[in-house]
Amino acid sequence: MDSNRLPLRKASRSGVAAARLRAVWPPLLVLAALLLVWEAAVRLSSVEAWLVPAPSAIVQDAWDARERLAEHTVATLRLTLFGFAGGTAAGFGLAALLHLLPFVRSGVYPLLVLSQNVPLIALGPLLVVWFGFGLLPKLLLVMLVCFFPVCVAMLGGLRGGDPALERYMRMIGAGRWRRFISLELPGSITHLFSGLKLAASYSVTGAVVAEWIGSEKGLGIFMLLSSKGFKTSLVFAGVAIVVTLSLLLFAAVTGAERLTVRWRPRKEGTE
Repeated sequence: MDSNRLPLRKASRSGVAAARLRAVWPPLLVLAALLLVWEAAVRLSSVEAWLVPAPSAIVQDAWDARERLAEHTVATLRLTLFGFAGGTAAGFGLAALLHLLPFVRSGVYPLLVLSQNVPLIALGPLLVVWFGFGLLPKLLLVMLVCFFPVCVAMLGGLRGGDPALERYMRMIGAGRWRRFISLELPGSITHLFSGLKLAASYSVTGAVVAEWIGSEKGLGIFMLLSSKGFKTSLVFAGVAIVVTLSLLLFAAVTGAERLTVRWRPRKEGTE
């Protein structure tokens, strides 16, 4: 019996891998075509290199500045990861608190939604005034970016449990804390990862914005100084690194979701 299942599992995994590969190729081909058109348009036109550099020039200048780029990338990545972790922990904790204490939720949740209308670029200088020019204001800014999607997604998952299972847990005498640990928390994991993927997408951009308000290292300050020096190719290189970091962090969260949520239904075409 087990010997018959093994080939089926291998075939299923190979089918999933092939489906993922088919999903990746089209956007890569479109991106390659856009880069070729961009390269040809710049070389055939009389546009100045400082205004719109060719992709080949961007790669060359990025390679020449690779040591500085690596240093600034590490600084941004460190700020991103710390802010992402802190924002996730804060969002998870507040979501659990608001779920367990409905009277607190009724007063806090509307203010939480209202707070998202405050522009980050306006909040940054206030954090500097309150906490100085150190790491803390930048870290808080990234945490605020990651905090909201995690909190809202997690709270929605905690409140969206199966009513039948909830009644069953009450019938067998399960207390509030036991229902939360055994039923509501496991059932909210998929919602949590939805919030984490949004937070992962926003976190790197939040770190770059945070570095604009006062930083010695990081891709944000690197791109700002490069633009003031009319080194547009390095600005494009910084943007490319920011996009790459966002995609890598998103992919890491997606991979963690696949490892953690093994019971979720498969999508059609990946069987």
